[in-house]
Amino acid sequence: MRQYINRKNAQESLYFHDRFKTPKRIPRVNADNDEIFKNDLEKIRSKFNVNDAYIEAGQLVVWIESKDNIKVLKFLKNTLEYNNLSEMSAIDFLAGSGEFEIFYQMLSMKKRRRMRIKCRIKEHEPLKSAVEVYKSADWAERETYDMFGIVIEGHPYMKRILMPDDWSGYPLRKSYPLQGDEAAQWYEIDQIFGKEYRDLIGPEIRDSALIEKENTRGYARIGHEVHFDEPYSEEPSKIGEYQEDNGVFLIKKIKKSKSVTLKKRH
Repeated sequence: MRQYINRKNAQESLYFHDRFKTPKRIPRVNADNDEIFKNDLEKIRSKFNVNDAYIEAGQLVVWIESKDNIKVLKFLKNTLEYNNLSEMSAIDFLAGSGEFEIFYQMLSMKKRRRMRIKCRIKEHEPLKSAVEVYKSADWAERETYDMFGIVIEGHPYMKRILMPDDWSGYPLRKSYPLQGDEAAQWYEIDQIFGKEYRDLIGPEIRDSALIEKENTRGYARIGHEVHFDEPYSEEPSKIGEYQEDNGVFLIKKIKKSKSVTLKKRH
């Protein structure tokens, strides 16, 4: 398989963009405004170096050194009673700061509080596994490796969890094209049928924004339906109802005569 070529912010070159307004940053509140968070933060600071801390979206966010991640998680579980790790993942900031942002989403069911532990690591810097502290970190750490290429030291089974073992590249990096690269277009054809069928089948269409009205194999147009793989026709179809004859339990039958085509988004 052709090796993936690193690209800087490849997603910026796409021809379509988000049509919706980017939301404003959630306001950050001083951690002293919540008595429970204030006490927890004081205990964390007495043991570890805290780079920053604040309340955001009703939860305490604490920035620590990456080398202290396991020690902090043990302290949260055994001393501060944050007994649940609900999520662990990363965010790609390589194009800017040259780092990944790592976060651990914690929950204390006794205190009814959530805490997010964050740290930063360089691109090729390994991260210690949290599986010995929280078993729920197992698959999350494998997904972090699979999607971002972050190596987790001490993990009991460090291999891809979503992508095939021989896949090149890490799909959640911002340098990875949203539509995949050349290898991604041919991967399933090569694996299922073999490379000798490339000319017969053709590459996989991975552009989620592409719609071809003449393609009667992969798309359907209301009002212009034809049978599967028949030639496309501009003539309106004679289909009057959008449901099978026997109907679906508790689902109202929709008639074509009562359908409305929206001219613009509400």
